[in-house]
Amino acid sequence: MSINHTAIVDPGAVIHEDVEIGPHTIIEANVEISKGCKIASSVLIASGARLAEGVVVHHGAVIGTVPQDLKFDGEETLVEIGSNTVVREYATINRGTVASGKTSVGSNCLLMAYSHVAHDCVLGNNVIMSNAVNMAGHVHINDFAIISGIVAIHQFVNIGEHCMIGGLFRVPKDVPPYILAGGHPLRYEGLNSVGLKRRGFTPEQRNALKEAYRMIYQSDMLRTDALAELKANPGIPEVIKVVEFFENSQRGVI
Repeated sequence: MSINHTAIVDPGAVIHEDVEIGPHTIIEANVEISKGCKIASSVLIASGARLAEGVVVHHGAVIGTVPQDLKFDGEETLVEIGSNTVVREYATINRGTVASGKTSVGSNCLLMAYSHVAHDCVLGNNVIMSNAVNMAGHVHINDFAIISGIVAIHQFVNIGEHCMIGGLFRVPKDVPPYILAGGHPLRYEGLNSVGLKRRGFTPEQRNALKEAYRMIYQSDMLRTDALAELKANPGIPEVIKVVEFFENSQRGVI
């Protein structure tokens, strides 16, 4: 174990023997840091944090502090960060409340500088949050979603898998999977074709999704009628995911 002599590590923390901890970092009690993690200088890993293998935390990041929620009453909750996720400079991740018990970040995510993950949020795997993305509580971001810089996300919003949200926008409603979203107010701006191609989606899948979203957003059909027709004749499983996303939305979809 490599722990700089200026770091403060509570004896109640459970830390794997090969973890690296930089200068002036503070590790509180009730923290678990797994094999291969690298914690840079001036980091705070607060009580309740759980870091899986290979997590890298850069200078000044803060993980596991209490929620910014007036309903929080000191309950013992967690932050869980999946393997090989990278947390860049000055990013902050609050732990959960009694509502869910934890805040969860998946594996292979990249949380860029100054981004904020609020209480009870759930991030899937391979999520990218660019600089200064700020989310309210209870947000759910699904696998492979990309959130561009300086985006504000309303509480309880659900962001679909493989979508990309442009920079400087506000996200007040759910964002469906596989799309590009941007504008004021936030709206559908086409299929995330480049991203889907890079991730191995076939031309058949991409064309089916493009046609599905054409029916939903760009045809003369009522949205309910378009969804009913897609549900009856889905073609590919990904279209069913789109229909289910709309049907299960609690905040409404952009």
